[in-house]
Amino acid sequence: MEPLASKIRPKNLDEFVGQEHLVGQGKPLRKAIEEKHLFSFILWGPPGVGKTTLAKIYAKNLNAQLFELSAVSAGKNDIREIIKKEDLENKILFLDEIHRFNKAQQDFLLPYVESGELVLIGATTENPSFEIISPLLSRCRVFVLNDLKDEDIKTIIKRSKVRMGKKAVEWLMSMANGDARQALTVIDNCLMLYKDVNVENLKNTLQSKYLRYDKKSDEHYNLISAYIKSLRASQVDAALYYLARLIDSGEDPKFIARRMIIFASEDIGVAVPTAIVVANEIFKAVDFVGLPEAQINLAHGTVYLANCKKDRNAYDAFLKAMEDVKSYGNLPIPLRIRNPETKLMKELNYGKGYKKYDEESYLPDKIKNKKYFKK
Repeated sequence: MEPLASKIRPKNLDEFVGQEHLVGQGKPLRKAIEEKHLFSFILWGPPGVGKTTLAKIYAKNLNAQLFELSAVSAGKNDIREIIKKEDLENKILFLDEIHRFNKAQQDFLLPYVESGELVLIGATTENPSFEIISPLLSRCRVFVLNDLKDEDIKTIIKRSKVRMGKKAVEWLMSMANGDARQALTVIDNCLMLYKDVNVENLKNTLQSKYLRYDKKSDEHYNLISAYIKSLRASQVDAALYYLARLIDSGEDPKFIARRMIIFASEDIGVAVPTAIVVANEIFKAVDFVGLPEAQINLAHGTVYLANCKKDRNAYDAFLKAMEDVKSYGNLPIPLRIRNPETKLMKELNYGKGYKKYDEESYLPDKIKNKKYFKK
């Protein structure tokens, strides 16, 4: 049975909902489509906001052959098979979750994009600056997509032509959190389990074993939370168990490695300053190696970080400083540590009295006696 999201997928820009900054009248992606401008680009945005749909509309309007691959399962051979189709012109490769391609795979893709043999449309939920190699990124334009507005979600729900009351629509809008596919998936599953789409049935659907969420699911957040808390408590076995759960569920290994980097500063901090160096190297190894072997790197990093001494003082001190920034606003910086770049500034005593290695507080006068960091 065809999913509801696929069944009502827009076929042209006039049917497309949301992302007005890209597809509104006179906006860049609309102009590119209308003027049939063929080029490679990256669609960066959260799940369920129209990345795949825009790729399909773009290819259709440019009379190009669209090949769809997911970087989760695709490899070099899949790209070779597309390249072999020499009888086709204007071949567009839509690579979903392009951030899942490791450096070697992206390097392989680069010359085909560079030569124009392939036009690449990459879709990613992760920052392309961190996830895509510079040579490939420099040959692609990046379009940023936003969460859909509630009114956008409402329009899409109504387009499904599924009968439901106002309260059900409002509940779906709230639950979807800007993700149209999530809303439509819940409707789909509700129809499969119940005859009527109402708030009670929708809530029951969320608890059904038939419904599986992606990165926005409670299970996703529960697992990563359990993993981090196990690291924090230095419970190596628990951390390894939850790491295995994360990998087995298909979690992006680079997401886990990024959390390691955050943990190294947040929870280990100055107790073991080199922990962040190790965490960064784990991330590089994961990016370079890719799964399945990258799970070895993740296990290595997990054991190391769990066994490190913990010290949150640096991060806690920063949070206290941030509280004062929020409470007091832009307090005047003491004149003696301001930079006297002009004659007028010098006349106003900018920099006057400054001494290297001064022991007198550099904090603004109002909070000059504050102590954030405890050694």
